[in-house]
Amino acid sequence: MKKIYHIILLSLSMVIASSCDDGFDELNKSKTGATAVDPITTFNSAVIFCSPPASTTVYELGAVQQIITSNSGINLGANYNQVNINMTPGNWTNTFQNVIKYSADAIAQTIEDPARQNLYNMSRIIQQYGFMVLSDTYGDIPYTEAAKGYTDQVFLPIYDTQQAIYDGIISELTAAVGALDPAGKVEPSDVLYRGDIAKWKKFGNSLLLRAGMRLINANATKAASVVAAAFAGGVILDNADNAVIRHDANFINGVGNTFNGTEAANFYLAKPFVDALKANNDPRLPALAVRYVGANSGPAQVYSGGTANATFLAANQYGMPMGSTDATADVSGATLPGGGNRYAFSQADRTRVVSRSSPMYLATASMNNLLLAEAVERGIAAVSGTSTAYFAAGITAHMTQMAGYGAASAVAAGDIVTYVAARTVAFSAAPTGAGLADSRVNEINYEYWIASFLNGNECWANFRRVGMEQRSYRTPNPAAATPLFLTNPYSGKVVDWINRLTYPPSESLVNTENYSAAVQAMGGKDELGVKLYWAQ
Repeated sequence: MKKIYHIILLSLSMVIASSCDDGFDELNKSKTGATAVDPITTFNSAVIFCSPPASTTVYELGAVQQIITSNSGINLGANYNQVNINMTPGNWTNTFQNVIKYSADAIAQTIEDPARQNLYNMSRIIQQYGFMVLSDTYGDIPYTEAAKGYTDQVFLPIYDTQQAIYDGIISELTAAVGALDPAGKVEPSDVLYRGDIAKWKKFGNSLLLRAGMRLINANATKAASVVAAAFAGGVILDNADNAVIRHDANFINGVGNTFNGTEAANFYLAKPFVDALKANNDPRLPALAVRYVGANSGPAQVYSGGTANATFLAANQYGMPMGSTDATADVSGATLPGGGNRYAFSQADRTRVVSRSSPMYLATASMNNLLLAEAVERGIAAVSGTSTAYFAAGITAHMTQMAGYGAASAVAAGDIVTYVAARTVAFSAAPTGAGLADSRVNEINYEYWIASFLNGNECWANFRRVGMEQRSYRTPNPAAATPLFLTNPYSGKVVDWINRLTYPPSESLVNTENYSAAVQAMGGKDELGVKLYWAQ
């Protein structure tokens, strides 16, 4: 009897347990949580992270000799032409983990959705922008197998060659731009162009123009073909169409955040950059620079009162010499008018051009006009117009663009006219043809150097494409040639020029086989001095 009782009790327990399980899964489902993410959300994340990361303050902006620091330690990099493994992975981490990953997610979500084909192709364009930045920074990188960990379980991707990557970038951009449909679904939540397909086409073609010109020394025939196609399709030639990331308190500018954080008093405009702007009487210098006269500490760098006084006048700006250490910068700083030490050198004004909410320009009318000026000079017949007209338009566009940082950085219309007229005289007087190695191409790329200020990724890439360190520019007076040969005199530098950044240490530890193959393909050395496929 007792045994029968236990059997009945067990049976009742099972029935009760079964009853409790009924609807249990439904009970534990969130009634308010999201079950799916609209692909426009992941797409926008990819776009926002196209803004260069904070690490570009240490390497890219220093490599082009625009902004440097005399500090060592965490800020060591282009100021000393040495490897800093804390900073070299910056672009790799930001771009792979954010731009490539998020764009890949958006692509996967929209590739088979007929109603979201515009978003699909916009995502392809953004992804290729990210791949171009990565390859331009490191050389060979994962491309065909990148971002396929979730979709294809590829966790250790192979590295593709730079040539293959550029072939892929050009092919993808061409296809994506061609497939954008003005009659298709508009994506009003798009943070870059609010779904304006005409502007997206111009942006995509602008990247094609950039890619084509990048290959001008490596494959002139292909470069001319790509540039011709981009020009025919229509590129950004008006500031209203610029590809610009708008930053705010929620999505802060990474470069601006560095210059307004604990390192605010450690970064300065480089002497070659300031000297060049002063030599050409460039009105952009007071629009972007500030110097705290007599400053001998960070707290002394104040706009009014205290021991320092802010000055924006071009004549009062002095850049920090390349290769400066804290000690040598203190010595040279003390000789500046008004005294002080290294804290008295000129800075990019962190209340204007490098605030936390400052915009970041990815592709602009200024950059494109200057690239087209060079295309004409190099004889790419498919580009109509004159190099002089494009040259003037490129300078004008960038000077006008400065107002995007705020009214305090706007360049007066009269100053623009005066500067452009003077620079056009110098440009027209420069030799052509056999003299291209030291003539109008130099003048064009000098202006590109200025026009891409703060976009360290693009400025550095174009700098290496034309061998900026080997060239010279002229002052507005053609008879008084002022050579600009950039050097870094620091005695402890490991290379004369930083041509690429080294791979993240994690790649050699985790993706060892493919990392080793990539290093061997680039000459057997994972070093700063290795030149890229397209570099001069």
